Amino acid sequence: MKKIDKLILGSFIGPFLLTFVVVDFILLIVNMLKYFDEIFGKGLGFWIYAELIGYFVVSISPMALPLAVLLSSLMTFGNLGEHFELTAIKSSGISLVRALRPIAIFTVFLVIAAFLSNNFLVPKVNLKTFSLLYDIRMKSPALDIREGIFYAGIPGYSIKVNQKIGDNDLKDIIIYNHNDALGNLDVTIADSGRMEKFFNENYMRLTLYKGTNYKEARATRGISEKPVEFNRTTFDENVIIFDMDAFQLSRTPEDLWSTNRAIKNISEIKVGLDSISTLVNDEQFQNYRTASSIYPFFTRDRNLDPLDKIMERKAEDDSLRVQKARKNREFADSLENLKNKPDTSTILATKPESRLEFKPDSSKTLSVRNSSSVSKSDSLFQAKVSNRKIQRRNLENIELDAEELVENPQEDIQEQPKKIRRTDPLSEEEKAKIDSVVFKKGYQSNALTMALNNARSLKNNFNIKKIQIENHQKEFRRYEIAWYQKYTQAFACFVMFLIGAPLGAIIKKGGLGMPVLVSIIFFIVYYMLTITGEKWAKEGVTDPFLGTWFSCLMLLPFGLFFLKQARKDARLFEPDFYIEWWKGVRKRFKEKRTVHS
Repeated sequence: MKKIDKLILGSFIGPFLLTFVVVDFILLIVNMLKYFDEIFGKGLGFWIYAELIGYFVVSISPMALPLAVLLSSLMTFGNLGEHFELTAIKSSGISLVRALRPIAIFTVFLVIAAFLSNNFLVPKVNLKTFSLLYDIRMKSPALDIREGIFYAGIPGYSIKVNQKIGDNDLKDIIIYNHNDALGNLDVTIADSGRMEKFFNENYMRLTLYKGTNYKEARATRGISEKPVEFNRTTFDENVIIFDMDAFQLSRTPEDLWSTNRAIKNISEIKVGLDSISTLVNDEQFQNYRTASSIYPFFTRDRNLDPLDKIMERKAEDDSLRVQKARKNREFADSLENLKNKPDTSTILATKPESRLEFKPDSSKTLSVRNSSSVSKSDSLFQAKVSNRKIQRRNLENIELDAEELVENPQEDIQEQPKKIRRTDPLSEEEKAKIDSVVFKKGYQSNALTMALNNARSLKNNFNIKKIQIENHQKEFRRYEIAWYQKYTQAFACFVMFLIGAPLGAIIKKGGLGMPVLVSIIFFIVYYMLTITGEKWAKEGVTDPFLGTWFSCLMLLPFGLFFLKQARKDARLFEPDFYIEWWKGVRKRFKEKRTVHS
């Protein structure tokens, strides 16, 4: 590596790391604010929040990398241009493209690393993030009993304390027990009390002093109902044990999130796409079968066959299901054979008399000594063989009977007369009889009612299937978006480099002033284009491939344009450039007017 490459790359690495940390921190704060009310105030330890923050940092890194590359490349070449180092480089015969090469190579490796991270690391981190975030959100808030306010944080109880001394001592306590879901029929009033947690804070002991418990049975509605039972119990000391399991953080198994597309890599997403396409094809196939079953004339005169592509996919899916079922059956049979297989040591230890002996009998049967040693599987096999032999003999007897019937025509059953199909047209009298039957018996109205009901049923079925297919197709598009995002988020780093580095060479200002402003503007444009393209892809307005690549395809021409202008040392951000350009436009306009005149 030459000294010029070390100089440019060294001046880029520092700002890149700094801007990446700053941008990642800003995006982290934005994400944490979304769940601020749901994750804080739960009485969790520091390491739980540190684990969640660490997961958030990794999961938002794909969005932070493009902005970090844009800002750092703009700052690097802005500083080189501001200190005339870029001018010195060009005067020594080194072109701008050659000066961009070390950072371009670094960006290419960064794109590869970002893609590998998006495909392998981020899905696993997203799985842990979703699981931990769900557990924190489901956890009850920390125990916080305040004075003069009913506290319903403990499941099944409502507690009010008029005075609280320290963290554990209470005075003037009212407790409503709602465990039986009977309303405010179980009330306990005490002068004072004390809270104490025990057994690793899984339970809380509330000791009440000098109080009364009022408990009333629930009244049943009726005209002649008896007075309900009412109990009043006074006590000097009463202990109530509360289960604090709702206040503990219980970790949910991560397998429950295995269907989320955000935790899948590309190979798993492809499997999901194939499964969704199979569901869509099955729904379309069922539509044709439903229509054929509702209208009976399809089964008589013609068939409503599905499209060829649907039948081909159906045949392929059925063959795969058959192969899978066969493999599962073979695996289950192998396990069953292993279970039923006798031990070799026991076989060798048995006496010769207890083994099977095969004798070539004239009837071709097997003789068995000591039938108790025959395994269950062998007995089942012999039963199947015997059943097949019986069926074969029955078939032979049937064939013999048929031959006897042919050989003895006197004993044959008389043949039934054949039906003669009429070809003559109906007469007027016959038509009148048929019409009278159709109209007087109500066959026509019944047929119309049946046809109308069939049409309504078919329409309802089609509407239901249409909604199901649309939902499957929408999920299919989302899976495709998640697939292409792993490429676009990585390639966006290179696009931002093409925008930032030439802009820095044109602006020729470093620091955190103009570069930060320009970077924020382009990042906002990139973010808006990304959201717009993904929304179009989700709604089916455009192809998911074009929707996810929309932001990169729109910003790539800007990068190439800025690179071309930077090679020509254009002064795009200086007023003199636009003044001279306007003068040239006016001059050409005047020349055209003189020529036409």
